[in-house]
Amino acid sequence: MSEPAVADTRRLNSKPQDLSDAYGPPSNFLEIDVFDPQTVGVGRNRFTTYEVRTRTNLPIFKMKDSSVRRRYSDFEWLKNELERDSKIVVPPLPGKALKRQLPFRGDEGIFEESFIEERRVGLEQFINRIAGHPLAQNERCLHMFLQEETIDRNYIPGKVRQ
Repeated sequence: MSEPAVADTRRLNSKPQDLSDAYGPPSNFLEIDVFDPQTVGVGRNRFTTYEVRTRTNLPIFKMKDSSVRRRYSDFEWLKNELERDSKIVVPPLPGKALKRQLPFRGDEGIFEESFIEERRVGLEQFINRIAGHPLAQNERCLHMFLQEETIDRNYIPGKVRQ
């Protein structure tokens, strides 16, 4: 007859934590901020761009600190690329706000400050949800979106190698 299994309840020996451990940078981090909306152009060629700043220490990213300007259509491009080429479920973007684009409105439509801020928050949530996914972090289109000044829409889809 075998002895009944008894759980080992001894504590693991851990080293005391010092201030540099407690308040130093986290072992792995990826921070993406969408901020500083700027509306440019006039008439039908008017649009809003957002600064997308990335800070990370993940080895998969070639730059540890980068900043690019993107417009809503660039976020749409990224979403479409990921849906076509990756195996992840891509979260929705904030809405297109078609009614706000109608002429003869009594307000600024899609260029109204409250709408721009609402969209900025939605875009920040979108990009953080995608970039936080381990499989998406390997996609070339995400790296281009976050770290390259211009998006090469004729790029060859694929994975990033470390």
